[in-house]
Amino acid sequence: MNGQETEAKFFVRNLKKIELRLLELNAHLIQPRVHEINFRYDTPHNELRNKSRVLRLRKDTEARFTYKGPSEVTEDGVLTRREIEFVVGDFESARQFLEELGFKPIVFYEKFRTTFEMGDVHIMLDELPYGEFVEIEGEDTRAIQQIAALLGLDWKEMVKAGYHALFERINNKYNLEAGNLSFKALGSIHVSADDLKINPADQ
Repeated sequence: MNGQETEAKFFVRNLKKIELRLLELNAHLIQPRVHEINFRYDTPHNELRNKSRVLRLRKDTEARFTYKGPSEVTEDGVLTRREIEFVVGDFESARQFLEELGFKPIVFYEKFRTTFEMGDVHIMLDELPYGEFVEIEGEDTRAIQQIAALLGLDWKEMVKAGYHALFERINNKYNLEAGNLSFKALGSIHVSADDLKINPADQ
């Protein structure tokens, strides 16, 4: 995929309820629940992060390289950024390729993701080690807003931070390894909305 990524992200208390609502709305399931692992890379001096850029290697049903440019906020509060993504044939070879070029993995994170589609909009249901989220992505901001409303999500509670940035908000409190956002690392820790400094959108 090459183009602009425009999305709204929401923290929710009941992801299953959101999924049932999508089924009521006859949303099309395009990717059943899948385990996803991600490695984010940077130079030894964090040059990408310092310029708000992302280089990621992801593995779910396929392996993918992703580049994301700096985020911009539209008048409606939605985040938009340049994104280039393509499939690679071998995940481990891709890791070695990046590391031979001098890039280093700065964070590992995993989640379970289920993806629905309504028109030209994708709705991702994400289960992370510290909570559940809904991402709504499409080219038309108004369409994103309309689907958020149909799902009963409070637009004012949109989360502007990325998953890694949210994780950094709880590292010190729970004495977590900064680069390891895994289900095993968080174990039985119960992370609250207050910890993440966000509010649930499914009030």
